[in-house]
Amino acid sequence: MPDAPYLLAATAVSAAVTWALRALPFTALKRLRSSGTVQYLSARMPAGVMVILFVYCLRDLPLTEPRAAAPLTALAVTAGLHLWRRNALLSILAGTTVNVALCGLVFTG
Repeated sequence: MPDAPYLLAATAVSAAVTWALRALPFTALKRLRSSGTVQYLSARMPAGVMVILFVYCLRDLPLTEPRAAAPLTALAVTAGLHLWRRNALLSILAGTTVNVALCGLVFTG
């Protein structure tokens, strides 16, 4: 077993590296905030990411089978709740809950 000074030094180095890696994006972000490209991407990327996730999650969904109703219902709940309340966390949690409940309770087998 390594001695105590070695363990303390290893812990200190690990903590310093972890802190530096977590602080680095914030220091880089300071310089990029005034960039026109970053401002454009920050306005357009959330919708783009959601479209990519939508296509990825539903790409293999067999629309002719009854089990397709669970994710489609969850999608409708998520979209409807988000349009109504404009709360991403609420709509994601509700859509996930509906999907899990329908898949686990109704469309098992």
